[in-house]
Amino acid sequence: MAQTEINWDQQIPLPKLSPFHAKIAVALVALLCFINSYDGDFVFDDSEAIVNNKDLIPSTPLNNIWRNDFWGSNLSSNNSHKSYRPLTVLTFRLNYLIAGGLHPVGFHVLNIGLHSLISALMIDMFSVLIGGLAYDGNGNRLNHAPKASLLAGLLFAAHPVHTESVAGIVGRADLLCALFFQLSFLTYCKAFRGGRESEEKFSIHWIAVSLLLCTAAMLCKEQGITVLGVNAAFDVLLICNVNVYELSQRLFLRRKAEDVSERVRTGLLIRLALLAMGGASMLYARWRIMGTGPPAFTEVDNPASFADNVFLRIVNYNYYYSLNAWVLLCPWWLCFDWSMGCVPLIKSAFDWRTAWLLLLWCFLIGLISQALCSQDSQRRRTLTLGLVLLVVPFLPACNIFFRVGFVIAERVLYLSSAGYCLLLAYALGHCCGRWSRCKVHYNVGKNLADRGNTSAAIKYYREAVRLHPTYVHAMNNLGNILKERNELVEAEELLAKAVLVQPDFAAAWMNLGIVQNSLKKFKEAEQSYWNAIQFRKKYPDCYYNLGRLYADLNRHLDALNAWRNATVLKPDHSLAWNNMVILLDNTGNLAQAEAIGREALKLLPNDHTIMFSLANVLGKLQKYKESEGFFLQALRINPNAASCHGNLAVLYHRWGKLELAKKHYELSLKLDPEAPGTRDNYNMLRRKMDQLYRTTPP
Repeated sequence: MAQTEINWDQQIPLPKLSPFHAKIAVALVALLCFINSYDGDFVFDDSEAIVNNKDLIPSTPLNNIWRNDFWGSNLSSNNSHKSYRPLTVLTFRLNYLIAGGLHPVGFHVLNIGLHSLISALMIDMFSVLIGGLAYDGNGNRLNHAPKASLLAGLLFAAHPVHTESVAGIVGRADLLCALFFQLSFLTYCKAFRGGRESEEKFSIHWIAVSLLLCTAAMLCKEQGITVLGVNAAFDVLLICNVNVYELSQRLFLRRKAEDVSERVRTGLLIRLALLAMGGASMLYARWRIMGTGPPAFTEVDNPASFADNVFLRIVNYNYYYSLNAWVLLCPWWLCFDWSMGCVPLIKSAFDWRTAWLLLLWCFLIGLISQALCSQDSQRRRTLTLGLVLLVVPFLPACNIFFRVGFVIAERVLYLSSAGYCLLLAYALGHCCGRWSRCKVHYNVGKNLADRGNTSAAIKYYREAVRLHPTYVHAMNNLGNILKERNELVEAEELLAKAVLVQPDFAAAWMNLGIVQNSLKKFKEAEQSYWNAIQFRKKYPDCYYNLGRLYADLNRHLDALNAWRNATVLKPDHSLAWNNMVILLDNTGNLAQAEAIGREALKLLPNDHTIMFSLANVLGKLQKYKESEGFFLQALRINPNAASCHGNLAVLYHRWGKLELAKKHYELSLKLDPEAPGTRDNYNMLRRKMDQLYRTTPP
């Protein structure tokens, strides 16, 4: 879905980098944060998954990787943990082959490199999830939230919760899974090369590639399948722009079927069906590979899952969720293994620790309500997609669908932390936006003014000035609008205050001069114009307005000099050229007016206003043929100019081409019935033509 640049994104105090430089910066931060783990040894689970895993040894048949679990045990064994991650094991085997044995440096360096690459690619994911999906004319994806995506990427690159996944070699499974997860999502985005406009015209090819990459993610770690949920949410919320809250209301209130079908298009249903079938196929294949059913875990691995009381089991699970949230929020203390009684069970509803899970759900409910019910569609989408990216990858570890073999595992938060970083970047961006609230009002006012809605723009500019009484740009723009509405006294007060606050504000000085000129304060206006020129030496528009002031004061030579300065500084200043021709014409300097007009047309050969003025001069010089040519050329460019038809009619009238004069008088009156002098001239022509007809013999 194409969107404009996000307003609050501009308030984030980070540089606006190109996509390439942003990725380099994030990758370097990731590298610097975890490079100190390059010389670590094999520790903890590395012993079973790598050191004692015979599948890494070159003499072991490669096919064994596809029959054994992550730890090298046969999947059909009752002792197998059923962790089927052949692609991860394959990378371990490649490390072994390249290093010529079990040398941990190579394993660690690859982990660090993978984390840096994943952090860089997060820029692309965050840019789509925050700023929407849009492409330029060359098919390149646009980033409408460059600062927010950079901030979220930096937070992800440096988050301490990734220590286990990056510094622990077995964390390779999480890293590879995350990499293919990203690629699957970004490939799914490619199915919509036209942004939201292509929601009904999508590429099956790219969706199929996305499903293959999801399969690869799942073959690195089981969590990989959750990318299908993220892709589906992205499709519903961003591509199809479905308001989930509104849609659910329609369904619950049993509105007409066509009301619901407006929100759910055929293309979306096809894509969701493809994702569902792909996911079902992967799950079925995974179940068949597991062979003997789910893995068997002991009470030591996950005590809460063995609690007899269902209520206490649910309470403990929720307490685990709150601990995971706290580790993301404040990773002050981290642990490679939370089993063996590290987290004592909650055995009573009156345990003080239940306050943590209540706090968690209060926060989540508040966040979900904002995500679903906010009037701001951009906020709804960003918060919802952030929650999806936070929660969906965590679902396989939440004990809801099946028992897991751990209490808390920081490595399973690797992907979920991306959702947390997105939400945190959004919150920080809005905090920065609140600090610059007056700038927001200013931007809204400017956008409204640009669209011609000056009444609404005034309201926002006034609020910007109220919040920031010395905001000179808001005063200047508000003064300009009031000037156009002929509210000159207030406009003068605002502009005078602006230049008082910032004496070198050249544009405000010029605008103040225009208002003072309209108020007949000619001396003050002249001084304001010269002040503007003092602070901005090359200011052609100010010279132009100064020339208008001198013309009003009948200081013709000063006016001509001011306009000549404007054209020297800006050779294509059409108004200055035209005013010189008109002034010289009105003062009887026809030869000079002709010369100026011809000089102007050399620089502006298609300017119909200068052609019109020059044609008038040539008509007065009785150069009728040449004058006619310029009138006709001007009309080819601007055929609906009533004044041009009227003056051409006068030319023909003088020239004696009465039928042509009659034709253009009538065209002028048709375009502007109130054109001054045209009807009188037309009536005069009719009387003359009638007289000629009466005196002409039959």
